[in-house]
Amino acid sequence: MKGGKLLNVSISTLSHQDKKLTDTPLFQKWKSINWHQVEKSVNKLQTRITKAAIQNKWNLVKRLQYLLTHSYFAKLLAVRRVTQNKGKRTPGIDGEKWLSSTSKIKAVLSLTGKGYKAKPLKRVFINKPGKKKKRPLGIPTMYDRAMQSLYALALEPIAETMSDMRSFGFRKHRSTKDAREQIFLCLSKKNSVQWILEGDIKGCFDNINHQWLLTNIPIEKTMLIQFLKAGFIYKRHLNPTKAGTPQGGIISPILANMTLDGIEKLLLAEYPKKNSTKVNFIRYADDFIVTANSEETAREIKDKIAVFLKERGLELSDDKTLITNINEGFDFLGWNFRKYKDKLLTKPSKKSIKRFTETISQTLRKGTAWSQENLISKLNPIIIGWTNYHSSVVSSETFQTLDHIIWEMLWRWAKRRHPNKSKNWIVNKYWKRNATRRWNFRTERNSLLLLSKTRICRHIPLKLQMNPFLDSNYFRKRQNKLSSRKGHYI
Repeated sequence: MKGGKLLNVSISTLSHQDKKLTDTPLFQKWKSINWHQVEKSVNKLQTRITKAAIQNKWNLVKRLQYLLTHSYFAKLLAVRRVTQNKGKRTPGIDGEKWLSSTSKIKAVLSLTGKGYKAKPLKRVFINKPGKKKKRPLGIPTMYDRAMQSLYALALEPIAETMSDMRSFGFRKHRSTKDAREQIFLCLSKKNSVQWILEGDIKGCFDNINHQWLLTNIPIEKTMLIQFLKAGFIYKRHLNPTKAGTPQGGIISPILANMTLDGIEKLLLAEYPKKNSTKVNFIRYADDFIVTANSEETAREIKDKIAVFLKERGLELSDDKTLITNINEGFDFLGWNFRKYKDKLLTKPSKKSIKRFTETISQTLRKGTAWSQENLISKLNPIIIGWTNYHSSVVSSETFQTLDHIIWEMLWRWAKRRHPNKSKNWIVNKYWKRNATRRWNFRTERNSLLLLSKTRICRHIPLKLQMNPFLDSNYFRKRQNKLSSRKGHYI
């Protein structure tokens, strides 16, 4: 289809407000698009969908979803999302990448559900963090990613209204730190419960029942079928997808969340807050914990969750689903939670520390021939990322220990480079003295950051009842406060 014809077909489906954009010169220049205006327009529709879903007006929800998925502004956002994320240079089976402004605009105009048929995914295997095992990842084509992104915009407001209160993964303005704060609130008091069920769902993304999704997910069924049944190519062979949501698909996290939503409501009905069992459910993606007043109650809860999951084609992992006493401690999302003489302490977990030191070690091995300046520029972002993640828990002692470990690694790195030089020569070349510290690994322009100089700041708790599509002012103010605390060094 030629460019002019494509333009006419696509514009015929635009709303009156969207057509104003195409009448301006901005239409021709991707980089000049007023993204604030685009986001504002899409957010208005998403807010209307949210309100209609809260009021159970599902016919109105369906009409508003149709308006959004046919909106030029929404298509712009969908294409921008897939051309700005990490996978923008990783094509699907068709080898197509949208890197130029022209290709992006053409992609926007071509997005339509009419006669849409998803292409199979390209199957690749990536390393699991800290493990030798690899996990499968399905890479859709750019066009299929954009279509998923477009329909995710229409589904996300509904997912937010239907979600469990204490679900934190793959949701706007929610994070692992918010999940951690909820765990702290549930377990930190002297009279808090002692038992924790650590839940692990076996291959969650790979096993969700398709029929359950088609029956329960409020989105256009013909599109959902295409997203679910696309299949994948591996070693030039087409394989069907009979269950699961494609790992690597933009809409998959939302579908997985909606599949697991309802566990908290189920437990709240079975174990009311007034009850002495003090059952609390906290979930991040497909990892969750449940608090209970006894080991017996924890086992009961495990059985109830197993029944809930079975209907959705899922099951708990027997090996990884554990029942633990808080005095023994447990790991969750990279932290260790444990009570010491009735005081709950949250620290970086041993696994997280090990992964961090391995990353530093691998970087130093790669950088055997790098300049000191280049090495510092590679190490500092790793240090900033890890310290920011752990800067709101009991980390001071860990940070000091890791500074010493990194120093020893750097000393070995320097000695390998200069095996015939004296200790003093190496020290004078790579380490500089200042008023407060002798051992500063630095150049004239840059210095390696010390973990122990990170300021420990308490995380700002989230008001769980707030909805990102209805309470944007609250989230904006909260985000500004959180951003002001990041990366602060003493």
